[in-house]
Amino acid sequence: MATELTDRAGLAKDAYVYGYPLVFNVDQVRRYVNEGVGANPAAAFNTFSHARHLAGPADTFVTINNDTLYSMAQLDLSVGPLVLDVPATGERYYVLQFVDAWTNNIAYVGTRATGNEAGRFVVVPPGWSGDLPADAVVVQASTRIVSIVGRIACAGPDDVGAANSVQDQFLLRPLDLTAKPAGLPDKAASGEEGLDFFEDLRRLSQELPPSPADVEYATRFDPLGLAGTAPIQDPDGELAEQYLAGRDLVEHASHHGSAPVNNGWTVGLHMFDYNVAALGLGTIDAPEWKIADPAERFLDRAQAARLGLWGNHAYEAVYAQAFTDVDGAPLHGESTYEVHFDTEPPVGAFWSITLYDVPRYFLVDNPIDRYSIGDRTPGTRRADDGTLTVTISHAEPADPLARANWLPAPDAAFRLVLRLYIPGPTVLDGTYGFPPITQV
Repeated sequence: MATELTDRAGLAKDAYVYGYPLVFNVDQVRRYVNEGVGANPAAAFNTFSHARHLAGPADTFVTINNDTLYSMAQLDLSVGPLVLDVPATGERYYVLQFVDAWTNNIAYVGTRATGNEAGRFVVVPPGWSGDLPADAVVVQASTRIVSIVGRIACAGPDDVGAANSVQDQFLLRPLDLTAKPAGLPDKAASGEEGLDFFEDLRRLSQELPPSPADVEYATRFDPLGLAGTAPIQDPDGELAEQYLAGRDLVEHASHHGSAPVNNGWTVGLHMFDYNVAALGLGTIDAPEWKIADPAERFLDRAQAARLGLWGNHAYEAVYAQAFTDVDGAPLHGESTYEVHFDTEPPVGAFWSITLYDVPRYFLVDNPIDRYSIGDRTPGTRRADDGTLTVTISHAEPADPLARANWLPAPDAAFRLVLRLYIPGPTVLDGTYGFPPITQV
């Protein structure tokens, strides 16, 4: 018996890494449906929730952006196929990203993937067959629960009204108007954090099965009881201990990942490449965008959920993060930093730098309500030679040029994320030189 328990505990850390994205993601789905998140009000399954203003510190969602308005929809495909109508957006960038319950990016609709013309799409649940609208393009879902993560470019407060009018034209309807969503299993509520995690994983992984490519790996965890009908038990507390070990592993990997470092920026070009089997509309189904090794794939998936849940593949948007300056010293508001752009990043849409607190990765309140800075930020100024220097500090700069290009920091540690929307070829092939973060 003791050997059996030890074996179960030894598997539990790996099971945490494997299952964390599902459990955490479904928690966020519940938030959107029941409570809303920040500027996005609660919305029932299969309806859109629109943020009517750019995100700020009140929007407590990990690594939220301040460049776009979010239009979110949590889909429950127990009702059958859903029809999605999108409007023509002119020159305005947008993307609707489809994310399954395990956080796999399974499809894209938008500027890069399908263009800016009006269109009709139909989201089809796993295993479904039947007649579909003749004019609709199919989005094949890999799990019953799917998140539509919509981002509509907004150039600032003066552009919010125009972006809101685009949001109002995203429409969802089920083919079967009488069907009712099945919803999600109740959360475990024993009060023991580790035990509840594994019980949630048991319930959810059975209700929302993993990709066929992941099933064989998942059978490793059968000794934990994840495939059984009985609630998870932890009589000796070993699972709870390994839950903490798994959480520490994901946290450590989030700060010490294997992604290449470019002038101090960790550039996760392949951070979201853990989907290897459910690549549909608007994705790139090619070996260079797939992580082959399962252990690496699942750790990357857990890191991605921890650092940037619902992040895009790099060919849609690149996320470069920095916890330190170019010399390796941790970023802190007691110092002043500069990020100098000789030429601005090569993008098909736009770019920005956003500042987050540590360790929550939320936006930080500041006296000028500026949470990101980029090529569309009103009031920024270039030098006489056309270059751009961003100043990052807690104290307000005295120099007028630095003040115009100031990204305020807290009087504490912080993290930066440089986003490149529709990145150019030199970004994707790794030859673009990211601007160093230098301490002044």
